[in-house]
Amino acid sequence: MQKNTETLGLANREARLAQRVREMEEQNQMLRKQLTVSQSYLVTAGRSTNNLSVPPNGQPLVATTPSCPSVQEAEVPKCEVIHVAIVCAGYNSSRSVVTLIKSILFYRRNPLHFHLIADSVAQVILQTLFNSWSVPQVEMSFYLADNVVGDVSWIPNKHYSGVYGLMKLTLPKVLPQSLRRVIVLDTDVTFATDIAELWKLFSKLQQKQVILNLVLYNCCVDTTVIEKAGMLYVDRSIHAISVARINFLEFVFRYNTGVILLELARLRDLGWGQLWRLIAEKDLMTHYTTSLADQDIFNAIIKQHPYLVVNLPCQWNVQLSDNTRSELCYTEVTDLKVIHWNSPKKLKVKNKHVEFFRNLYLTFLEYDGNLLRRELFGCNNTRTTLKDRELSKLNEEDPCYDFRRARVNTFRTHLYFLEYEVEPSQDGNDVTLVAQLSMDRLQMVEMLSKHWEGPISLTLYMSDAEAQQFLSYALSSELLRNRKNIGYHVVYKEGSFYPINFLRNVALQQVNTPYVFLTDIDFLPMFDLYSYLKKSIQLLDLESSKKVLVVPAFETQRYRTSFPHSKAELLRMLDMGTLFTFRYHVWTKGHAPTNYAKWRSATTPYRVLWEPDYEPYIVVRKDIPEYDTRFVGFGWNKVSQVMELEAQGYDFVVLPNAFIIHMPHAPSFDIAKFRSSNQYRKCLKILKNEFVKDLSRRYSREFETEDSR
Repeated sequence: MQKNTETLGLANREARLAQRVREMEEQNQMLRKQLTVSQSYLVTAGRSTNNLSVPPNGQPLVATTPSCPSVQEAEVPKCEVIHVAIVCAGYNSSRSVVTLIKSILFYRRNPLHFHLIADSVAQVILQTLFNSWSVPQVEMSFYLADNVVGDVSWIPNKHYSGVYGLMKLTLPKVLPQSLRRVIVLDTDVTFATDIAELWKLFSKLQQKQVILNLVLYNCCVDTTVIEKAGMLYVDRSIHAISVARINFLEFVFRYNTGVILLELARLRDLGWGQLWRLIAEKDLMTHYTTSLADQDIFNAIIKQHPYLVVNLPCQWNVQLSDNTRSELCYTEVTDLKVIHWNSPKKLKVKNKHVEFFRNLYLTFLEYDGNLLRRELFGCNNTRTTLKDRELSKLNEEDPCYDFRRARVNTFRTHLYFLEYEVEPSQDGNDVTLVAQLSMDRLQMVEMLSKHWEGPISLTLYMSDAEAQQFLSYALSSELLRNRKNIGYHVVYKEGSFYPINFLRNVALQQVNTPYVFLTDIDFLPMFDLYSYLKKSIQLLDLESSKKVLVVPAFETQRYRTSFPHSKAELLRMLDMGTLFTFRYHVWTKGHAPTNYAKWRSATTPYRVLWEPDYEPYIVVRKDIPEYDTRFVGFGWNKVSQVMELEAQGYDFVVLPNAFIIHMPHAPSFDIAKFRSSNQYRKCLKILKNEFVKDLSRRYSREFETEDSR
């Protein structure tokens, strides 16, 4: 007798498939139910902590995590210092952290102490930036990340941040033992409120109940994504569906570590260092690697020790990554506290309010950081700066007060605004081209890079908004994008004078080759000048002799002209009148000692004598005197340094087969002021005489002043 192979008219195979589908549906229903219950908790928490409105239909407008213990939030005393820790590594990160700090400074009413855990690159950049920014009641402490790389480098990690994405785990060890609590932030967050509001939430932590206060899981995930995730496993085993459901639940309820409040003292008492290592080792036995860096480790710890965490409303971490429903975290603009650009797409992320968020971010990105140098009144912890002391010495009745004040300005300086990679050549003769520019000369950068293949150090004098325009320009240029040996150093605009010698000094200080070629941005070097200079440096033994190599300068008055490829071609253009010796018709003394008549027929280097007002473009050892910063705007800025080289006993040697050509452009604003203002010219003369007298005293050598001629 044949065995019945059907049940309710279905074959056994079909019955098993139907059973699997029913089980899958039951698990999906359970998942939705769990989400509904969780969301109810979120709504309750949102009501209790924020008194946010709920529509008549009962659907939540705001979803926050379970409420904190019912403890009244204590107001932060106005002079209490708020401590903030940030991990920052690399060139790009050093830019993004500035926007974050701008947003904090904009709203803040308390003194701040930033603790920056940085690699060697970011530390140099940020130390210079914040020392020059000099914001009252803001302290900066730096901790070299390299010292604790070994603590986390053993963890397999797929996150794009690499080993630095795991550094938050080491904070109780890295930060001072005297520091009890700290707010920890990612570099890609933007504040929309006073950080003191976040700091006062430490009052919610109860002594024994809570040790770690971590902000917000990845809440508000669209449930349609959950359903799609379940659908993927219709034709697979029930075990696979179950695992998928569990893993997805772990994903939905993962804590995001972009904003964290840490009770450091309690973590140390807990033995944090050993705790996270043991749990990480155990978790990696099943997961093998971390995909979200420290976030995976934190979540593994909280899964085993849920009592360590207190959840905060998600307005403190409005995440703009894919598959989040961030709009459930706010109903009004005033609800927004912290916006987190935690999507790889950053400003291109899809969100119904992304234009608002983008505009808020761009506001701080381009905001004039000088306006954030404001005092906090009522707190007696303001320090007298060097600038304050120098300004107190000046006489405001002095007709040249504006010139003297310009010298003591503290210019915000952001070194290496873009990635920079240079290893000086092993022959010991490497040379870096040094120049400075403003926004109206930006088009020269691409042209310069075509003529000079060696390292370049450029200082750019720009506003915050112009710096972002430059960034777009550089990243959109295929030529510049692929040149990693150009160091761009941004000095932010301040005052009414162009601080030309300060800018030159910034570029000079960042050179890491033994020799420098000191020029201006509106000159184009002859093709292959880089190689020629390296050979000349070796031939003329600049390493063991005090020599200055002079590169003869020429100019064209035509905006479109062919560039000579050889000295012979240049001489023909001189004879034809399409090229001229530089400034022959307006400032003969500036380059006359170069002796262009001799240069025409010279085949070997020749020595020339220094004369007053000589200002050649030169190649010299890097360790020369810096430019005198009393000279701002137009006039005598380069002459002063050449004069000091003469005072130190340098010989001037003209190179017979080298040249640079000045390209025409509209006159600068400072030249116009010089030409139109009699007072400007009087003050420049006074500064020149003061410089010459100072130089004569320093080197015990008598130089003529204009008054003594």
